[in-house]
Amino acid sequence: MITVIGITADNLVHTDIDLDATDLSAYKWIWADFNEPSPSEVKYLEKTFHFHPLAIEDCLQILQRPKLDYYDDYTFYVTHHVREEGRDLFKEELDFFVSEKLIVTFQLAHSKEVAYVQKQLLTQHNAENWDPYFIFYRILDQIVDNYFPLIHDIEDRLAQLEEDNLNKTTAAFIPELMESRHLLLSLMQTVNPMRDLLYRMLNSQHLEGVRKRRSYFSDIHDDLLKVSEMITSNREVTTDMRDSYLSLNSHQTNNVMKILTIITSIFSPLTLIAGIYGMNFEHMPELTWRYGYFLAIGLMLLIGISMYRWFKKNGWF
Repeated sequence: MITVIGITADNLVHTDIDLDATDLSAYKWIWADFNEPSPSEVKYLEKTFHFHPLAIEDCLQILQRPKLDYYDDYTFYVTHHVREEGRDLFKEELDFFVSEKLIVTFQLAHSKEVAYVQKQLLTQHNAENWDPYFIFYRILDQIVDNYFPLIHDIEDRLAQLEEDNLNKTTAAFIPELMESRHLLLSLMQTVNPMRDLLYRMLNSQHLEGVRKRRSYFSDIHDDLLKVSEMITSNREVTTDMRDSYLSLNSHQTNNVMKILTIITSIFSPLTLIAGIYGMNFEHMPELTWRYGYFLAIGLMLLIGISMYRWFKKNGWF
């Protein structure tokens, strides 16, 4: 579907413009949104807007790395936004063609950020304050703002996981922790390239529209730096939690093994005595001794108690 919004010289907003029957040059600037376009609608990129074939090809390829390309009278941008479904994150591509009088957004998968900014433009009745680069800024700002709830949700998961870690088995704890690490990695692979794109935009000498609004785009870059630091910090937290949990489990296992070793050590001589006198040889003098049984039991108790006291004295208990 293609949605075209035109702003007249009198700052009136025209919607539902027909690309085949309308003279686009009559507008002060226009915004054309290609939302999950059909193959026939994609052709308008070349037929009506005359964009470069390589830029159009990049639009149709899935998940290009965030970048910008300079052309004669417009700039092409590839950006990424994140879509959340349940406990999973999906990275989607959102492309822009931006000039002083035109912005084209191209989304193979629906972007709620574009829909949000589009609704703002149509309902706030202040079109005189908008232009293509302001539209571009607002969408990027919305994309970055939507990263924060995802990070906070992961932080809440980690906090809950840390509170419950003593009550969870390794089979339950480690998969949940690894899932959070995977989500953080997915976000990192989205945020860091976007951060690099904003840095390149801010330091470019060819983007007059960005230079005029440097403070706005710089604020987005600052937010991306903050998100990147939060992701890195939380990944370090997951690493510490994993190492601490594994160390705790190793310590508990060592304690169990130590107790089992002590029990085995105590019962080994007792088993030896029982084994010797359990042999049914005919010529064993102690077997016919009247007090042999009581002496054997007493010897076993003496050995057991002595070994227990010795282990306790040496701090094994």
